[in-house]
Amino acid sequence: QMQLVESGGGLVQAGGSLRLSCVASGRTFSSYTMAWFRQAPGKEREFVAAISWSGDSTTYADSVKGRFTISRDNAKNTVYLQMNSLKPEDTAVYYCAADYRSWMPVSRDRYRYAYWGQGTQVTVSS
Repeated sequence: QMQLVESGGGLVQAGGSLRLSCVASGRTFSSYTMAWFRQAPGKEREFVAAISWSGDSTTYADSVKGRFTISRDNAKNTVYLQMNSLKPEDTAVYYCAADYRSWMPVSRDRYRYAYWGQGTQVTVSS
């Protein structure tokens, strides 16, 4: 089992920034593709960003491209999501997820990710 713990959420004004962190334990972090998803009230969980095990490959949802950056530090077992120019529509619970199939291309499909954190709330006020 892999355990994932997110942190860094909070309340921020539109145009502001936040950095989310997700610390992994229980498995070899560097063997996993990592991703961030989010879920707003009344909506389905949606893909935000993903990063390959090495950090060489990343992919983003169109809605966050150019504003959010995903990165990882394998020495610290941590994946990050830097969020800039935040908008009220970014308000959601943000989840960290891990996919052990690191030999496959980075995926946006939530069903590829076997391990999930509990989430951290991000609220952007207008």
